[in-house]
Amino acid sequence: MGRKSVKADKNIYQTSREEAGMTRAQASEALGFISESRIEKYENNKDTSPHPDEVLEMAKVYKKPSLCNYYCSHECVIGREYIPEVKFSGLEQIVLKMLASMNSLERAKDRLIDITADGEIVDDELMDFAKIENGVEEISMAAEALNLWVKNTIASGKIDSEKLEEARAQVKKS
Repeated sequence: MGRKSVKADKNIYQTSREEAGMTRAQASEALGFISESRIEKYENNKDTSPHPDEVLEMAKVYKKPSLCNYYCSHECVIGREYIPEVKFSGLEQIVLKMLASMNSLERAKDRLIDITADGEIVDDELMDFAKIENGVEEISMAAEALNLWVKNTIASGKIDSEKLEEARAQVKKS
């Protein structure tokens, strides 16, 4: 059995493994294709970071889907440019943020129509357009946070993924 780490500045990979209650040896065995020494290297930031397939597997084994968003938004060259970090919060906060953003956008709907009806955005419309664009981004981020919340809740066993998929299929049919 490995010793418990007392390191103060643990990275997300180490904290995720420890939250899953695993030693590096146990994680290596569960992950199957990542050696214990490789896990140590990226947990201690020793000139290496995990590959995307390794992060995907860690997210499954550690039951922490948010690792994928972290990797994409912080370590992937393309992702750092295009993938925002999803701030994880409780369901209530996510829903309230989404509803507030949707309400704000509902009020701006007529202005968006006015701005875009001619197919151009002129200088005196830019400020209003930027505000609307920001509102759309807030809704998108709230939707991503909700999606991540669902994945984490499934991973923790609090939502039955099969029943959720059945419900989703029924919704699509109706």
